[in-house]
Amino acid sequence: MKDSSKKINIEYVQRNTLSKQVIESIVQLLISGQLKPGDKLPTEMELLGILNVSRPVLREALSSLESLGVITRKTREGTFFNNKISSHPFSVMLALAHDNLQAIVEARMALELGLITIAAEKISEEELVRLKETIDFIENCQDGDYGEADIEFHRIIALSADNPIVEGMIDSLIVTLVKINNEIKVREPERTVRHHTAIYQALAARDPFEAFHQMYLHLDYVRQKVIKDTKK
Repeated sequence: MKDSSKKINIEYVQRNTLSKQVIESIVQLLISGQLKPGDKLPTEMELLGILNVSRPVLREALSSLESLGVITRKTREGTFFNNKISSHPFSVMLALAHDNLQAIVEARMALELGLITIAAEKISEEELVRLKETIDFIENCQDGDYGEADIEFHRIIALSADNPIVEGMIDSLIVTLVKINNEIKVREPERTVRHHTAIYQALAARDPFEAFHQMYLHLDYVRQKVIKDTKK
């Protein structure tokens, strides 16, 4: 592991920039090769001096990077780039585009539409049962707080593809689901149940074409809804 005390170069950031530019500057340490996965970042005080930003801006950027799985903050030890970040490059790209909701929604579509066809071939009976349980929960939810069940539905499908190469992307996919879920202002449980049920039935029938079609209809609806809500 490299010593964080060595001199490193980070592009100067103006005081009035948003945390996104701080994120870009920190991620650039990886891209440029100045630091590697597992390496310790400069201390908070050092970063404040190098980047010339306020502590709230820096901490917002670090929180975003941590939620995306790019860094880990350890009490009394410091902040480190995650060891597996090189195998999870999608997390880095999400960090760079964290405020571009349309790009995030489209990235989610690209991942899930690919995974759903493999899931139709590989999903187990146990996973199908768990999918149905999430649908039942949403259908019977009285307070409209079914975001976790919605995310779990998509998580089960993604993991059922059982592909170690895209496993790192799945973790990042879940991050996009949480972010997109937080942007939804008005929920429509009946429509969600209808979409999820159609996807479930296609998976149960082991029909990758119909599964792809139903997932596209669902994700396109979510895309239009999220983009519309963010413009209000």
